[in-house]
Amino acid sequence: MSKEKINENPLELAEKIIHNPKSSKDIGLLRCVQCGMCTSVCPAARHSEYNPRNMIERVLEGDETVLEDENLWNCFYCYTCHSICPVGNSACEVNQVLKQIAFDEGKTNKKLKPFYNYGEVFINQAMGGIPKNFVKDLAKDFGPEWVDFKKNLIPIREKLGLGKLNPPKKTVKEINLLLMNSGFDKRLKKIKKGDD
Repeated sequence: MSKEKINENPLELAEKIIHNPKSSKDIGLLRCVQCGMCTSVCPAARHSEYNPRNMIERVLEGDETVLEDENLWNCFYCYTCHSICPVGNSACEVNQVLKQIAFDEGKTNKKLKPFYNYGEVFINQAMGGIPKNFVKDLAKDFGPEWVDFKKNLIPIREKLGLGKLNPPKKTVKEINLLLMNSGFDKRLKKIKKGDD
C-alpha cells in the first residue's frame, strides 16, 4: 500500500484526531510506542486483517490512505485495546475519529451501508432495535426459541414487571428532533444513498 503524506507535517493527521471534539481530552496518541499490545488483544485483529498498531503507525506517519483502508471497518469498539495500552492511547477511539473523517470526506466503505437500517430503526423508535431485514437471518442463526422469545417479548416483560418496551410517542418525537438537529438523518441518508 502506498503512503501519502498530508503535507510537510506528518503529524497533521494525528493532530486532527487529537483535536477532534469526539476525542478524549487525553487520548495519548502521540505517546504510542508501537509495542503492539493493542493488536495482541484485539478480537478484530484475530479474525480479520485489521491491525490497530499498524493503523496508529500510519496515522503518526501522516499516511492519509488509512482513511480508505477497508480494514478500519472491522473494529467494533470493544475498547480492549484502550484498556491494555501502557501509555494510555486508544486505538479504538482513533479508529472512530478516522471513520468520521472518512465519512465526512466521502471516503466511507460499503461495509457501512448495511448499518443504515439500524439508524433508521433508531430514528423511528427512538431506541436501538433489530431491523426487519435482519430478522430472517437471526431466526435461522438462533432458531425457533429466539423467534418464540421475540413474539412473546411483551408478555415476558410484563410478567417480569419491566414495563413497556418502546418509549412514549412524546419521547420518540423529542429524540427524533434531536437526531434531526444533530444532522443524524442527513448522515443516514448519505449512507443509504451510498456516497462512498
